[in-house]
Amino acid sequence: MKQANYLKGLRVLLAILFFIPILFFFVDFRVLMPVSVHSLLHLQIVPAILGGMLGILLLQFILVLVFGRIYCSVICPAGVFQDIINRLFCIGKKKKKGSRRFAYRKPMNYLRYILFGLIAALAVFGFIELLLALDPYSNFGRIASNLFRPTVVWINNILAGLLAKVDNYTLFHVSLTTATTAGLIGGGIALAVFIVMTIMRGRLFCNTLCPVGALLSLVSRYSLFRISIDREKCISCKLCEQSCKAEAINVKDLSIDNSRCVDCFNCVSSCKKDSIHYRFKPVFKKETEDIKKEAPIADTLTPNKPAVSSNTRRRFLATGATIAATLPAVSAAARSRNRFRGSKEKDVNPVTPPGSISLERFKDKCTGCHLCVVHCPSQVLYPTGLQFGLGYALKPHMAYIDSYCNYECTVCADVCPNQAIKLTSLDDKKTTQVGIAEFFLERCIVETENTDCGACSEHCPTQAVHMELYKEGSTLTVPVVEPELCVGCGGCESICPVRPDRAIIIKSNVVHQRVEKPAEEEVLDIEVDDFGF
Repeated sequence: MKQANYLKGLRVLLAILFFIPILFFFVDFRVLMPVSVHSLLHLQIVPAILGGMLGILLLQFILVLVFGRIYCSVICPAGVFQDIINRLFCIGKKKKKGSRRFAYRKPMNYLRYILFGLIAALAVFGFIELLLALDPYSNFGRIASNLFRPTVVWINNILAGLLAKVDNYTLFHVSLTTATTAGLIGGGIALAVFIVMTIMRGRLFCNTLCPVGALLSLVSRYSLFRISIDREKCISCKLCEQSCKAEAINVKDLSIDNSRCVDCFNCVSSCKKDSIHYRFKPVFKKETEDIKKEAPIADTLTPNKPAVSSNTRRRFLATGATIAATLPAVSAAARSRNRFRGSKEKDVNPVTPPGSISLERFKDKCTGCHLCVVHCPSQVLYPTGLQFGLGYALKPHMAYIDSYCNYECTVCADVCPNQAIKLTSLDDKKTTQVGIAEFFLERCIVETENTDCGACSEHCPTQAVHMELYKEGSTLTVPVVEPELCVGCGGCESICPVRPDRAIIIKSNVVHQRVEKPAEEEVLDIEVDDFGF
């Protein structure tokens, strides 16, 4: 079988097997997808770095060292999404020779590696905002959760309304309360960047701005399997160059920049003379006369320069040492609170989800992909804007507007791909205090309207809010909070009828605390042998 017949097909098949479940997992508003799908997200490199998952990182780098940057064309949802944009843009265009817009361009290595070095340096010192702004997985997550999911819900509601008119209730109306202006802006900017850069220059984002692409390029230039051109068969028709969305094929010199090649195999399938192949071609293998005649390797700078030099070996060893030294440092920085940050906090802090442990840890670990927002059954998690500062922008916080954190739920921790939200058990969740309820008598309707209420006490799952007499001789009661029992779930705040400022609110704990699990009421085993009357 001709190599072109199966390489691209296999790549497309694998990309579909990764991309479709991930996309559906983000837009699934009816909770049809199993939670186990989130295991695909553990393979994403930035979440793996922030989560300290060194085994996954090692696996990814072995794959790149052996096969090249298949991560960018198969595993990364943002990479596959850019391929879809490219394919949609090409629909209706005539496929004539020279009509394809891609052509070889020199790599913008200065921009790529200076930006990557800046991101790595900032991450070591605990500032990961630039990393998250350019992380491909996080940007895809923001697009899928803030743009695609509301669109799917909107279409569902239109169809549900139409079906209801003919007494068909297969679909039902869904309310989506977690869409925020900040989330829409964040997702819209990411989508615009992907569309513009893909239409203009194919995989330009992956080979200039993407920190994952820059990191993998340091390894992929030494991959064992790589694309190479057969000099004797090539007729310089430029079909491969025009089909290369990474702009990495230089037909003039018959060379390929493997640091930019994403192994899409478009070049292999487009070649009519079978002169371009994906083959085993290690950098350090001693060149024979036949291989020298066949094609220069991608790192060859001039035709007369030896394909592999001592400088190349030194660069490879230096690159490996840099990667080995940088990743643990970045991972360690993400796991701990940074001492270089200012300790002064704003007066109002976000309430972070149970399992985030502390505000600083959550800032360091959360990628802002909004997967927890999508899958929260209570819809209590919302993407933030700038109300908590630039360092917390687009990260989720608990807002008890119309709902509260379910006392029996750990879904956000179950789906988080990088352990920014980490719970060991349901009991761990039940004894985590993310904040403490604070009561304001002057706002309560008992004080303002002389009317009894008690809704906050009725909705407290831990009995931290109980009612006591308002005044001597009065039958009215007001809530009293016992901080040692409160977990900050927001049941009291969400049900409070006072507007606009509620009479009881949750004040966040910058560092989460532990409370005792409330004693369960004894269930009496009563045998009923008649109707009881």
